[in-house]
Amino acid sequence: MKAIKDYKNKNVLVLGLGTSGSNAAMLLHKLEANVTVNDKKVPTDLSLVNKLTQQGIKVVTGSHPLELLENCQLMVKNPGIPYSNPLVKKALAQQIPVITEPELAYEVSDAPLLGVTGTNGKTTTTTLISLMLKKFSRFQNVYSAGNIGTSVSMVAQEAKKNDVIVTELSSFQLNSITKFHPHIAVLTNIYEAHTDFHGTHEKYIQAKLNITKNQTPADYFIVNWDNEEARQASSVSKATIVPFSAAGTTQAGSYLHKGQLYYKNEKIISAAEIKIPGEHNVENALAAIAVAKLLGQSNEHIVEVLKTFSGVKHRTQYLTSFKNRLFYNDSKATNIEATEKALASFEKLVVLLAGGLDRGLSFEPLIEPLKKHVHALVVFGETAQQLAAVGKRAGIEQIAFAKDAAVAVPQAFKLSEPGDVILLSPACASWDQWPTFEVRGDKYIEAVEKLIKQMEV
Repeated sequence: MKAIKDYKNKNVLVLGLGTSGSNAAMLLHKLEANVTVNDKKVPTDLSLVNKLTQQGIKVVTGSHPLELLENCQLMVKNPGIPYSNPLVKKALAQQIPVITEPELAYEVSDAPLLGVTGTNGKTTTTTLISLMLKKFSRFQNVYSAGNIGTSVSMVAQEAKKNDVIVTELSSFQLNSITKFHPHIAVLTNIYEAHTDFHGTHEKYIQAKLNITKNQTPADYFIVNWDNEEARQASSVSKATIVPFSAAGTTQAGSYLHKGQLYYKNEKIISAAEIKIPGEHNVENALAAIAVAKLLGQSNEHIVEVLKTFSGVKHRTQYLTSFKNRLFYNDSKATNIEATEKALASFEKLVVLLAGGLDRGLSFEPLIEPLKKHVHALVVFGETAQQLAAVGKRAGIEQIAFAKDAAVAVPQAFKLSEPGDVILLSPACASWDQWPTFEVRGDKYIEAVEKLIKQMEV
């Protein structure tokens, strides 16, 4: 970790007592800042609060007192806290810099950071890159961090110069970027998402593009050339653009041609050999291949990863087979495009479980995928009625309503037939019923396991 002095004696307010907030607070304390952590909620478990206070970090919970900004010189904000929050609004009005935890991690990291962002495919691409860079003499340790679940500021304290950190970055994390500068950045795609947070689609795109904000021509920006918005948006980057294309529209980077994945005319692997299904995972593989090849990894190890990697939890995750039904968990599908891609992964007919937070978006783009792939639908959450209406327009006759994704499992099984895929792919965020998509997915998995135990008796 770099022994920087920029934060010594600086008054810093960390907003949000979560994983990123607590790790940022402890890092700032090591850097000799005067740290206060604030969270609107009062935690039921005080162990983390006690840990922080024992180190000399002030913790204020239960409200957002505006007086915390008195003498404040910097705010480190939890990525999910909106800019409409009174403390954030007042900080910006007072011209107090507001950053997120990855920015802080970048400043102290001895190891280089690679950045991965996009509407869909971030976690799978980040994981593939990390696996491809392991067993590689160039790096002693390879870390995955950021939006993938591990605090990047915690990892940055451990990583050495001959390590590398592959960082998954959400638009929330990228929104406050000032110095973050990855040598290699990846943009998997851009679709309509998170306008409730950013205000407009244009602001969402701008947040995504902050990943390349500080790149130079000596850096690389890997972009999905088949995704029109990503391709057009990438024109603002100063980095060397490396495109990838599952449609084979360019051969300047990695691409698919006649069922084979290439990197600049060098054949890497057949698409049929990739273990995780779906065209979207071909795209993820192409993005990861481009990173690995730019860094000099061997084809042999790249191929080994793609042949053996079985997927990330909650991302079109195969769970089990029971009574000739295949159960999949795609709780990470928090938008329509992700569900479209999940459905397109299967040749078998699908019983789809979908629903969640209502962001005011139209579900009409799902009509054709539903017609093609789905013969029964179980809906839940705030968007249940909208999804049921779209299902009827798609000609689906078997539509059921459930309280949530877990309760939906027995109903989905009743509607299924031998040979079907039973798929949780909500097309919506989880926040109307569950705190995260991971919790939603875990509850679904538990419900599948419970159903099988009950039916085996």
